[in-house]
Amino acid sequence: MKIIYILFILFTTNATAQVATSSELFKTLKSNDSLLFDVAFNRCDPSPLHLLIREDLEFYHDQGGIQHSKKEFMEVMKKNICGSPDFVSRRELVAGSLKVFPLYDNGTLYGAIQMGSHRFFESRNGAMETPGSTALFTHLWLLNEGHWQLARVLSYDHKAP
Repeated sequence: MKIIYILFILFTTNATAQVATSSELFKTLKSNDSLLFDVAFNRCDPSPLHLLIREDLEFYHDQGGIQHSKKEFMEVMKKNICGSPDFVSRRELVAGSLKVFPLYDNGTLYGAIQMGSHRFFESRNGAMETPGSTALFTHLWLLNEGHWQLARVLSYDHKAP
């Protein structure tokens, strides 16, 4: 319920809390986005996920349902995204769409909301890559002992090309 409240506050307030793209927070979370998608998703290398994702991850997808843990998420990645050499999916962040909003508790940074748009491309049986869906995403990152970990994911508004 807290995530819904946080997102409600975020969407109903002025966006001036967004950090600059030159800030350390923005750069760090953009780098994490790259590890999640360019490495884990696009190359099917799950190694960065072990450190970047919390055990209690919740992933809400408007077409694929809910995953209630890191374990479930990893199984879906292995089975659906990286499970067949006959189907390859690639994700691309839409340039300029990434936004980061810091979260504070009495002046202490404890988390951040990262939002953006991404598009997907698909290739079947070695054929040329074709456009897949575009979608929006919202990630809740929590700072844990100096390390950013993905706690909640909303993947929504998927649209066909």
